[in-house]
Amino acid sequence: MSKQPLLQPYKSKNLNLKNRVVMAPMTRSRADNEAHKPTDELHGIYYEERASAGLIITEGSQVSTKAVGYINTPGIYSDLQVEGWKKVTKRVHNKGGKIFIQLWHVGRMSHPDFHNGELPLSASAINPNSKSYTPSGFKDTVAPKEMTKSDIEETIKDFQNAAKNALKAGFDGVEIHSSNGYLFHQFFNGTSNHRTDEYGGSIENKARFFFEALDAVKEVIPEEKIGVRFNPSLNGIFGMTMDEDTIPTFEYIIKRLNDYNLAYVHLSEPFNDVSDIPYAVTEIAKHFRPLYNGTLMINTAFTKETGNKVIEDGDADLVAYGKPFISNPDLVERFENDIDLAKWDEDTFYTTGKKGYTDYPKANEN
Repeated sequence: MSKQPLLQPYKSKNLNLKNRVVMAPMTRSRADNEAHKPTDELHGIYYEERASAGLIITEGSQVSTKAVGYINTPGIYSDLQVEGWKKVTKRVHNKGGKIFIQLWHVGRMSHPDFHNGELPLSASAINPNSKSYTPSGFKDTVAPKEMTKSDIEETIKDFQNAAKNALKAGFDGVEIHSSNGYLFHQFFNGTSNHRTDEYGGSIENKARFFFEALDAVKEVIPEEKIGVRFNPSLNGIFGMTMDEDTIPTFEYIIKRLNDYNLAYVHLSEPFNDVSDIPYAVTEIAKHFRPLYNGTLMINTAFTKETGNKVIEDGDADLVAYGKPFISNPDLVERFENDIDLAKWDEDTFYTTGKKGYTDYPKANEN
């Protein structure tokens, strides 16, 4: 066994992983079928090829038709989708892998084209002034509909139902996507949440929706099979702007998560330079590690070297890799044998078909 920290097994009370290399969730837009279901010949092969990861987290999968905001993304709300995912999880398990599904609602990062002309939902009716990738190409986002209490309750039930479906589909767990400017993040952030009811104003109120959804999910799936994802220093992307309450909000959330028995908390380092923002945190793992007692996963632009170091320094337990896994299905083996990584083709990230998806060879196939 390699002495690299990344390649050491990881055992906690809730996880037993063969290594600490995690495949990060990545939108790939290959569910180009009417049912928005994963297929055995594409998704099945794609995830099976990467089963040497300690843990796979799938692409974001919408919890309902109202949750969608990108073309050709798979869902986890219908029987057909569950049947599709069953084939994926079986392939991964047959290769000795473990796989969680990411439960996703994009909120305002959508477009009426996805919703029969209806507005997408969000915390407040504030346009993110971004772009939505629709069936007709990129279109400007619009001001969403501010969610009513009924909308919130319905969405919580959608997450609960999606978690039930995940178990039916054979997943080892779920990750609640509460990050990257999507629905829950829109409630956390003061620039996207101007509510005056119990879901706005104070830090506790802005986090309420997330915790209500988490509590509903854990009614149908064991807490130890639930992961959650956050991006505390997201700024200037998808209309998200940090303010003086941003980091305290995430500190409150992550400290409170110590009261839960989760699989992990998954954090992202800043996507861009936030060093000029006085209330931003530039080193997320280092800042939040002392606040959380459970398994901490870190993400964003890690290399083999920096991944080994963040574990060695004790700032994270697991490291999630995104783009390197796209072009290196054997990323773990390349790390172990010090093999150069293949380059990815960004032009095929969100296209359809095998090209740029299941046609990247392993090192021993070149």
